[in-house]
Parts: sequence; C-alpha cells; structure tokens
Amino acid sequence: MAYKCYAGTDMIADITITEKSFGPKVLMSGVKFSIDDGEKVGVIGRNGVGKSTLFGILAGVDKDFTGEVIFKRGTVVVTTAQEHHDMGDTTVLQYILRGLPEYTDLSHKIETLPLTMGDDMKLIDEYTQALMRFDDKGFYQIEEQIERELDNFQLPGIAHRAFTTLSGGQKRLVEVVKVMHSDAHLALVDEPTNHMDYIAKSQYVDWMKTAREAMLVITHDRDVLNEVDRIIELKDGGSVSYKGNYDAYLKQNAVSTGTQMNDFEMIEKRIANLKVKVLDYQRLKEKSRNPGTIQKFKRLEENSRKELAELQAKEKPTFWIDKESAANLNYKVAAQYDKFKAKNIRMNMKDDESRSKHVLVSGRNVALGYGEKPLFEGVNIDLREGEALELRGRNGAGKTTLIKALLGDKTPTLFTGELSLDRHVRIGVYEQEISSTYFEMSLESAIEKMYLDRNLSVSVSKVRSLLNDYLFTDSDGKTPISRLSGGQKARFQLISMLANDPQLLVLDEPTNHLDLPSIEELETALGKYSGAIIYVSHDGYFRQAIGGEVLQIGAQ
Repeated sequence: MAYKCYAGTDMIADITITEKSFGPKVLMSGVKFSIDDGEKVGVIGRNGVGKSTLFGILAGVDKDFTGEVIFKRGTVVVTTAQEHHDMGDTTVLQYILRGLPEYTDLSHKIETLPLTMGDDMKLIDEYTQALMRFDDKGFYQIEEQIERELDNFQLPGIAHRAFTTLSGGQKRLVEVVKVMHSDAHLALVDEPTNHMDYIAKSQYVDWMKTAREAMLVITHDRDVLNEVDRIIELKDGGSVSYKGNYDAYLKQNAVSTGTQMNDFEMIEKRIANLKVKVLDYQRLKEKSRNPGTIQKFKRLEENSRKELAELQAKEKPTFWIDKESAANLNYKVAAQYDKFKAKNIRMNMKDDESRSKHVLVSGRNVALGYGEKPLFEGVNIDLREGEALELRGRNGAGKTTLIKALLGDKTPTLFTGELSLDRHVRIGVYEQEISSTYFEMSLESAIEKMYLDRNLSVSVSKVRSLLNDYLFTDSDGKTPISRLSGGQKARFQLISMLANDPQLLVLDEPTNHLDLPSIEELETALGKYSGAIIYVSHDGYFRQAIGGEVLQIGAQ
C-alpha cells in the first residue's frame, strides 16, 4: 500500500489496487482508474463488489491493500461517513463545521491568538493571515448557509440538535450538506439521494453538475448517473471505465459484453479441445515404445495440462446487459447472452391477463394528520386491481401517514372523508426499515420466522430456494440481519413483501440499495404483475417504468 502526491496535470488522482482481500477472499485484484480535476464520476457494481471498501481506501481509512493511491499535491479529499462513533453532545452544525477542511484550525487561531500574541509580530501576522483566509473561504457566513441548506433538504431546526438524535436518513442528508460546503478538490459521496424526496434530489443534482470539485459518487440512482461525465463499474475484481452518462454506459456495456462473451466462448472451446488433447497425448505416450517419442508426448501432455489448469482457474466473468439493449441484440449474441448472463434475483409473482376490475382502495375527500391539524386534505382514491398509483409529495407531506392509515394503523387521525380497503385483499408491503424483531436473527431464521408469524407454510427447502432466488450464499444465510449490507437487507424486504402471494403491493422507495440489474428485475416483475400497486419513489426511471396515476400529497 502506498499514498503519494504529485504536481502538475489536470489529473488529481490516480488509483491502482492490485489486491484487496478479506481473509482468503480476494475482493479486488485489478482496479485501476484516474480522476480529472472537476470530473463527476459514478461508481456502480453489484452489491458486495467492494464499492464502499474502495471509498475507505481512497479516504485513507483502509490501508490494508496492495497498490498505490496517488493524489495531486495539495488535493483536499472529503467523504461522507457511513458510521459515527463517540459523537457525545456534538450538534449537527458542529459536526458539519468540523468536517470542513481548514475551518477548525482557522477558528482555533482566531479565537486563541489574540489571548497570547501580544506584540509578537510573527503571531500577529499569523492571526492576520488566519482572518484573511477565514474570510476568503466564506466562513463568516457559513453557519447561516448551512442552516439554509439544511432547510432545503427538509431538515429545519436541526442545526443545534445533537447529531446522535438523528435518524439514519437524516444523518445521510447531513453528510451530503457537509460535502456540499467542504470546498474540497475531491468529494467521495456514497448513495447521496437515498432518503431524499424529488425536490431535494433535484437540488442535489443541480449542485453536483455545477460544483467545481471532482466527485466519485457511489449510486444506483439512474437520475444521478445520467448527469455524470464517466462511469466506473467494479466487477470481477477489476474496474471498467465508460465515458459519458448512464445512457452512454448502457450502449457501451452492451457492445463490450458481447465481445467478452465471445472471448469467453472461445476459452470454453479451447478448454474442451485441451481435454481431448490431454487424453490423446496420454494414450499415445502409453502406446509408444521409443524413449524419444514417449518424452515428446509426455511434454505435450504436460503443456496441455498446464494450459488447461490455467484456463479452468479463470473465473467466469459477470455478463449483464440491460433489457432494452438485450432486445436489440442480433440472434448470435442474444443466444450467447441467454447462455452466459449473470444470475439475477428471481421474483415469483403471479400474473394473470384476465384481471378483475373490482375496487381495492377507495378514498373520498380524505384529510389525515396528527394532533389537531391534518397533514393534507381533499385526497380522493379509486384504485382497482391491475392499476398503479404513485403517491408523490415532499418528505413529511403525509405519504407514509396515508399508507399507515390504509394498512389499518389507527394512530393518524381521519379529520374528514372516508378511506376504505377491501378487507379480503392480501397485501405485500415493502418497507424502508426492517423490524427490530429480526435484527439479531440469522437471515435463514428471520425468513422462517417471518413466514410463521403470518401463518404461512415454510420448510428448510423453501428457505434455501428463496436464498438462492435472491442471490444469497450459504454463509449469508447464517449472517445476522443487522450485519447484512443495505442491498442484502433490501432483498430480504422483497422476500417479505411477496411471501403471502399478495394482490396489492405497497412499495416505499423500493430501489434504494438495490443494484442496477436487481432494479431492472424488479421493474420487469412489476410490469407483469396482475395485482394493484401503490408506490412511493423518487427514481424517475422507476416511475416511468411502473407508471399509473399520480396522487399529489400536499404542495408540489
């Protein structure tokens, strides 16, 4: 492992990771890319390929790797933190200010030097320089700016709250605000738009596009990816760079995947050929009587065995092409893709073209809220089987309150109107948070308990089948829910949602934490689904794929 600095050029970072392992498992073995000054780069990859690990290496937190991370001299790097320890009574404002390069040091000098400098010209000059630098950085107005930004992200009044009192979603938004005000050269941003509503996300994307700093953004939010300059995909231990945005990536990926599949098919044919040759050389060696001939066939056999072992040791690459590009492949490449494509989640959802049209959810002039004031009013719903309804509104407008009331929660107050749900309908709910009941249980046990709690039949083979369908390994099955990644938790939520073969699906931001192939699989399955769907999503691509009527909750 080595970290270095260099001068000159527009490139501000050059990354080479030749090996990063966890015990016997090699996670990365050929990651290599660079970042130019001001460049916006999206980082994508299947869940578990090492995206967050890469950020830990670039931030200097994880130094247990082989390779080099070289920054241009003077480069300031800022990153969104995933974990927060020993925060004590630190307020949100203090936490953000502490994360700004130079702020703490300059503030300390401005506060303490007047007490000690006296007539010391060197200290007086240091104090003067600190005042000038503090002004140049805009730090005199920074507190007001941060509070205004927090308001924009719908976090009003939290600036002086203890950071530890925030929810996970609020902490993520605070991390984004910290990065936005850091004035760094390179920002490492992990899943910034999860938990943002559509207006906050639009503000983030506008900032990202115009910000002077270079950015590496881990995200599967296609709206964000469509605004980057380049996409780095981590897969099969290495990295592939694609120039342009998400739409450009899809086209380039389809072409490069076709070439890779062709190369892999040639390797498979070579392996089959070598297996035959090994047997032939072995047989000819055994039949020969001449010592020279025996040595010749022995050498040919050994060389063939060596080449065969090397080819068989190569892991099969990951092949994925988006649905639209796959539909336009020529017949030869399409046949290869059907043969080689990466395993994806398998969602077993019943579809039925003979849809009944009876009303599942009905609402007339509904006003809901808490205490003495409704969050919204005048809402009307007429959802029938086979239809989709998008609930759209800012965070806090009442979307979750409406869903709670529909599902029988009596906590919200119905101020006016009528709200009814067909009492015979089976409902599947995809929720943002997993119930704490499951936290310390292994994934296998959690699935079993979830089925039993709903009086649904379950067996060991059923659990194993579900684990396989949703890309979990045997070791994942033994892992406590609390230790699963965000993407793995999301897949558990999908299993939970579909357990009772539902006729109505309620989805709250289902694409958060899912990787791109899994999001596409979800969209494809929902497109075939015969039941009704109520959903909340700030993913423009997902909303376009699912469609349906839009119900605006609160002001736009």
